[in-house]
Amino acid sequence: MHGIHAELSTLDLWIAGAIVVFCIFMAAFFNSSETALTAASRARMHALERNGDRRAGAVNRLLRKRDRLIGAVLLGNTLVSIGSSALLTGVLEELVGYSGVLYATGVMTLVLLVFAEIMPKTLAINYPDRVALFVAPVIRFFVAVFGPALTAVEAIVQGFLRLLGIDTSVRHALLSGREELKSTVDLMHLEGGVPRVERDMFGGLLDLRDLVVEDVMIHRTKMYMIDADLPPREFVRAVVASPYTRVPIWRGEPDNIIGVVHAKDLLRSIDQSGGDIAHLNVGAVALEAWYVPNTTGLEEQLQAFLKRKTHFALVVDEYGVVMGLVTLEDILEEIVGEISDEHDQVVLGLRQNPDGSVIVDGSLPIRDLNRLMNWQLPDEEATTVAGLVIHEARAIPETGQVFTFHNFRFEVLRKTRNRISSLRVTPEAPSAEEEP
Repeated sequence: MHGIHAELSTLDLWIAGAIVVFCIFMAAFFNSSETALTAASRARMHALERNGDRRAGAVNRLLRKRDRLIGAVLLGNTLVSIGSSALLTGVLEELVGYSGVLYATGVMTLVLLVFAEIMPKTLAINYPDRVALFVAPVIRFFVAVFGPALTAVEAIVQGFLRLLGIDTSVRHALLSGREELKSTVDLMHLEGGVPRVERDMFGGLLDLRDLVVEDVMIHRTKMYMIDADLPPREFVRAVVASPYTRVPIWRGEPDNIIGVVHAKDLLRSIDQSGGDIAHLNVGAVALEAWYVPNTTGLEEQLQAFLKRKTHFALVVDEYGVVMGLVTLEDILEEIVGEISDEHDQVVLGLRQNPDGSVIVDGSLPIRDLNRLMNWQLPDEEATTVAGLVIHEARAIPETGQVFTFHNFRFEVLRKTRNRISSLRVTPEAPSAEEEP
């Protein structure tokens, strides 16, 4: 009888050990599932579901009810962790007495930490999408099984949170959808997953809503215009010499713009007259100028260009004074970067020096400088580099003056009347306190 009792006790120990191992395995499964499902890419899962992947559909359905998912995983993990610890404690207490409680605590802490926490979570965080697709069907089963219990737990949690004045039914997003997309692309660029060119293009597309035509327009001081009263041959020669297809024309004074001449329309008129330039009627060739307010959003102006099927507009301020011009190409360049063709004049307005500084024209837009040099100079208060210096200095600087702000050093190299025409910009090395 004593041998039979010993044999049964050994069998009980093996069964208890198997149950403990199974519970540890389930704890590892729940922990890896929680990590993988919360870290999985929702965009990739959405794409897989559209391609017919049922497991990706299960992942998306779980993520739509994230509270229920987390509750089921935590409930399952708590049950198996407490169950395995209690069982091992009881077995060791029978074998070695009260000290078995201490042995069980030490053993289960080490085993659960290594095999049920760190190892599965490390695996899941390195392969979140694969693990999420693998565990989703099983987790859906547990969510269904634990449904009634989870409903009661959620009611209790919601009740306590309401007592604390917290309403979880209202979602408070820290970032808008566009900001979150842009931050995601910036992060992927830092991690090496997205090239800089693609990041800039995506960021430029998202920034269209925040920009107005004044931010990208060609200022009136740089506009190429032609006097409509020039002799016909000189007028044609001026149009041919222009690097642009569309040219504003004025009469009497430059502020009196009477229209826009398209080089193709001019060529067609000359052809219809049999090549007789002397009798060219500039007014008949010119198109009516289209004026837009300087506060028009870029996204709105892009849609207007597409609707009107034109690529050129003059920008005016609130008093109707011409400030500059904007073209469809100017808006597209905010997305894809500088667009050049065989007739463009290369006037970048930036020259890099071996010491890390750059010589820039004062009229160079801050956004272009940031894009070319991968800098982060603010462009909220000023559009050009010269405008930024004047805004920060609160005055029109003199030649030779040096300013330091936003971790950059600005030296005024040349000034034409009241306009800063050239500056040297040098990024400053971070101080010891600023270095990570």
